[in-house]
Amino acid sequence: MMTKTPMDMTLYDLLIATRNDHNDALLAPGRQTVSYKQLFDNVLELATALNSFGIGRGDRVAIVMGNGPETVISFLAVALCATAAPLNPNYKKEEFAFYYEDTKARALITLPGSAAVAHEAVTPEMAIIQAKPNADGTLSFELMKGDLAPQPTELAAPDDVAMILHTSGTTGKPKRVPIRHSNLVASARNIQLTYQLSPKDTALCIMPLFHIHGIVASMLSTLASGGKLICPSGFNALEFWQWVDTYKPTWYSAVPTMHQTLLSRADHNQDIIQANPFRFIRSCSSPLPPVILERMEKTFNAPVLEAYGMSEAAHQMTSNPLPPAPHKSGSVGLGFGVQIGIMDEEGNLLENGQLGEVVVKGDNIFQGYEGNPEANAEAFDNGWFRTGDQGYKDEDGYLFLTGRFKEIINRGGEKISPLEVDDVLLRHPAVASAIAFAVPSKVYGEDIHAAVVLNGTVEEKELRAYCAAHLADFKVPRKIHVLEEIPKGATGKIQRIQMAKLLGIS
Repeated sequence: MMTKTPMDMTLYDLLIATRNDHNDALLAPGRQTVSYKQLFDNVLELATALNSFGIGRGDRVAIVMGNGPETVISFLAVALCATAAPLNPNYKKEEFAFYYEDTKARALITLPGSAAVAHEAVTPEMAIIQAKPNADGTLSFELMKGDLAPQPTELAAPDDVAMILHTSGTTGKPKRVPIRHSNLVASARNIQLTYQLSPKDTALCIMPLFHIHGIVASMLSTLASGGKLICPSGFNALEFWQWVDTYKPTWYSAVPTMHQTLLSRADHNQDIIQANPFRFIRSCSSPLPPVILERMEKTFNAPVLEAYGMSEAAHQMTSNPLPPAPHKSGSVGLGFGVQIGIMDEEGNLLENGQLGEVVVKGDNIFQGYEGNPEANAEAFDNGWFRTGDQGYKDEDGYLFLTGRFKEIINRGGEKISPLEVDDVLLRHPAVASAIAFAVPSKVYGEDIHAAVVLNGTVEEKELRAYCAAHLADFKVPRKIHVLEEIPKGATGKIQRIQMAKLLGIS
């Protein structure tokens, strides 16, 4: 019998290997543990219920929930028979209305008594479905509103869109990113391979489950491996240590701002850290400053592996490998199941060591933005997806990113990577957080500023002098703003492109 490739698989195929497995699948504080058999049976039952409510292949279903096992179960049930559109529960009414209209959502799923704002934005044509928790940790779907004609019971195919997400929209209108079952399976398998995930592993999911990072890296890769998924209600830097002590996770994945928050509290939790060692820690979704990686490895005594992902790639494109292979500070590692190239403006692939645009190929890469031929014409070149990131590969093939092209600061023709400036500022003992960014300049076109959050006392001129001792003069921030907190997006990413506008400088 021929073995299926990811291009022939759906999320059903990803789960079917554990359909009779009574091992723990989903755990959470205050919740009943759900086994793999319960999970498999429940998502099939719920997919059948959705068909009976009139929801079928190709229909978009908005899911508005905080993190938890209920979110995992609802996502899988929708994806198995329709298309999941997970949305941030903290959106405003106008934002929900935009995403409902933009995705042509046919239904909304929420937990009982929750998401009032999401309900206010529902269109008259949309069905409303309540996900009611059962005593054994599983879910039941109840149709609260809607009169769609029942659909025949049918599961999705590999080429069907399992999930629809949007780009961040920081530089324009958000673009719709349709991600097929085959893309998700390929990415989950790649992550499983990268970190050698197995049923012995326990993942602590602290990334939001409306974001590709949490959905694929934490959730799907763990379920594909047969490991345990710890799914608390969201990131909480105080409760994190209790979760580690209780569930003894072997790894977790997060954005750098979360790592920094945990690092700031690690000294008070050394007993827990030493009693519950991580096999590895993963960082993705924005650049991890080398100084933070160094501090984390010293504090946690575990390899910290930086990875590189995008929604358009169903998350992971590269990662630093597990020991004994080297993991390089400042690098996002190697492609696992993904081809990585560096391309010039004319579409030529460049040699190792040459700087250009990072391009990727693989079964995990989406086939194009929905309803946006102009964006697709710019995004694809001879079968390669152009990421919009600048970088190079070293002699060993490890990828180093120097920044988003839109974030690179062009000061009078001198190109400055803000990541380099971030790292220098973060090495000052009085700086807790830092972000360098471009501001408009009549003289240079763009100039460089930075914003910092302090954990000590220091004058701006001292910080500028510190930068001058480690950077060429044209890279030294002309102004350093001291803030109480650096603005972040919903997933914890810093908003570099928006900083000048947020501070009223643009």
